[in-house]
Amino acid sequence: MEILILMLVLWYVGLFFQTFFLHRYAAHQTFKMSKFGERACFFLTWLFQGSNYLSAYGYGVMHRMHHAYADTEKDPHSPKYDANVFTMMWRTKNIYQDINKKRIPVAEKFTKNVPQWERFDKFASSRISRLVWGALYTTFFIIFASVWWHWLFLPVAFLMAPIHGVIINWFAHIYGYVNFKVSDTSKNLLPFDFLMMGEGYHNNHHKHSGRANFGVRWFEVDITYCIMLVLNKIGMIRLNKA
Repeated sequence: MEILILMLVLWYVGLFFQTFFLHRYAAHQTFKMSKFGERACFFLTWLFQGSNYLSAYGYGVMHRMHHAYADTEKDPHSPKYDANVFTMMWRTKNIYQDINKKRIPVAEKFTKNVPQWERFDKFASSRISRLVWGALYTTFFIIFASVWWHWLFLPVAFLMAPIHGVIINWFAHIYGYVNFKVSDTSKNLLPFDFLMMGEGYHNNHHKHSGRANFGVRWFEVDITYCIMLVLNKIGMIRLNKA
């Protein structure tokens, strides 16, 4: 039971900070928050992504490039230009690292106002940090894994954020339904996105990239947006007017 609880926490809480902070805030800036709130999100993203930590700067810039070049040769990740999911994710990893370490020139339109905390990112992205998290996960499994198949979840814990990326950047460009005709292959994965907390409404998002709510039709409940409404109500964030 402890293993399953850990996996659920890593899946959904890690995913929340990926979609709430990295995607809707860093990349698209669909809401505003204080500097303290921003720094708290950096820390919480590291806490719940652990060995998978993604920088708000690297993610935000790369995601803006994905929207600008969706399903073209310049797209950082596209099933149209990668032979399989593994080559796509390897190329994505390399582009992300080049952006995050500023090894390649990037147009200002992709970097403008993207939050960055360089000292924290350097620590959170370090090999030491990732190895410590990996050791903590492994120790947890040693203590609590009671049947052999529990160990099948350990690689998932190590690679949770890339797995989230694969689901959207690969599968949501191949499978699903569309509400809008767009210039790329983006699709909505599920009518009710319980799996990806709203990220699965990818076709909707590509049509209306500046909207905080990724759901459009009555049954498309964006769980992350529901949480954002509560945070907006209590004053922790300020949603942009649609």
